[in-house]
Amino acid sequence: MTIRVIIVDDQAMVRAGFAALLSAQSDIDVVGEAPDGRKGVEVSRTTHPDVVLMDVRMPEMDGLAAARELLNPPTAVVHRPKVLMLTTFDVDDYVYEALRAGASGFLLKDAPPADLIAAVRIVAAGEALLAPSVTRRLIADFAAQRPAPRRDPSLRLNGLTPRETEVLELIARGLSNQEIAGHLVLAEQTVKTHIGRVLAKLDLRDRAQAVIFAYESGLVRPGEAAG
Repeated sequence: MTIRVIIVDDQAMVRAGFAALLSAQSDIDVVGEAPDGRKGVEVSRTTHPDVVLMDVRMPEMDGLAAARELLNPPTAVVHRPKVLMLTTFDVDDYVYEALRAGASGFLLKDAPPADLIAAVRIVAAGEALLAPSVTRRLIADFAAQRPAPRRDPSLRLNGLTPRETEVLELIARGLSNQEIAGHLVLAEQTVKTHIGRVLAKLDLRDRAQAVIFAYESGLVRPGEAAG
């Protein structure tokens, strides 16, 4: 199945470079591009991509506002793409806010080409882009610097079984399903089942939101994620 992608970035060279790289992959089809967030939302609504590569800082409408509009539209919109944020900065408050708004992850613009291709595939498959060590560090930094008001997180955590709580903690530490399975001596499919139950019970969209919740609830402390 071909992954439909649009690229939203205010730099034409970046859009062209990413488009050429991704279009060369047999399983990825670049179906549109836009120079700012507002046009990006328009293009997304007409092309229905699976993944939106969204620059953080742009004129007209920045990537954060565009991501919010795509992921939390004011009216019922059937199609909601996965959003992968692009940034040139190691630590960017906008990216943390984007994750909280529902973005599936983020990638540094100077990442190797193979990482960009892998990121698109990971996000399209419904996984959050939380594997690279830089992501673990950034999320920990954001959680430490910009804690959100806690919404009785302990009560929500009480709805999880001890095993589910353990799985949530390992997700927040940046472990993949395979790593979690090895750590807990479980089958990988069993880990996927636990993750699905955690997301459902906590009313979370994906792993990215699960990581943010784990920090904001105090289950994991900033700085503990890299391991």
